[in-house]
Amino acid sequence: MLGRAWGIGRSLVMYHGVPGKHRRMLRFYREFLGPGDLGFDIGAHVGSRVRAWRQLGARVIAVEPQPDCLRILRLFFGRDQGVTIVPRAAGAQAGRARLGLSTATPTVSSMSPDWIESVTADRSFARVRWDRSVEVEVTTLDHLIAVHGLPDFCKIDVEGFEIEVLAGLTRPLRALSFEYLPPAHDAALTALGLVERLGAAAGGYRYNYSPIETMRLASDRWLDAADLVRLLERFRPLGRSGDVYARLTRPDREATPDHQAGLRPAEPALIPSESDGARRRPRR
Repeated sequence: MLGRAWGIGRSLVMYHGVPGKHRRMLRFYREFLGPGDLGFDIGAHVGSRVRAWRQLGARVIAVEPQPDCLRILRLFFGRDQGVTIVPRAAGAQAGRARLGLSTATPTVSSMSPDWIESVTADRSFARVRWDRSVEVEVTTLDHLIAVHGLPDFCKIDVEGFEIEVLAGLTRPLRALSFEYLPPAHDAALTALGLVERLGAAAGGYRYNYSPIETMRLASDRWLDAADLVRLLERFRPLGRSGDVYARLTRPDREATPDHQAGLRPAEPALIPSESDGARRRPRR
């Protein structure tokens, strides 16, 4: 019990206790979400995005299977009518599945045994242990859309289960993000391929990358898939995890002025130079 409390406490400090982080998050996400918009937070964890999106005026569907994280989400947002908490994982099809839990580092709890095996070989995960598991309910993005509507933005952060989550989606979304982790580079490229296919009939996606919770974009312009892969290859040796952002080039509804102008980082772009030293800080 103490170990679980320590792990959740660590997550709360990481995601809610870093000075200035919430302010950066608001500045970053207001380019994707505003008053009356709908956001899907797939892998809501302890609700840092939920908190920011609600402050921006968006309604939020918070999808999270971890029992301890659900307690935090219900404590923070259980009485907020603008937040719907879905106590499930997302995947390729509805059903039940095992969730591998890391008591000390719950941010890396995962539905993917293959992902756990691949990152275990990376030195930045040397102290991480997946020491128990629980069976959880699984839903799909298509089902969530049928129930709650089409999101204006969807964040997918599910520790190696991104491919399965995207496989449960059959229509393009206006904008989305999914996690990138250098030890699972090939899986991220597969996820990128799924996003590309989803967007093909809707004018295609453009992409950018934001490293490790910086709330800044790495490139000062939006990229096609090939250029994004080249950008990720520059970050890969540094061991920096982050998120790939995708937005349709021709959204199915009129874009707001902010969207027409395009996203720009508030600070200089973060593309690493050849002289940058290795900095391994996966989000845990």
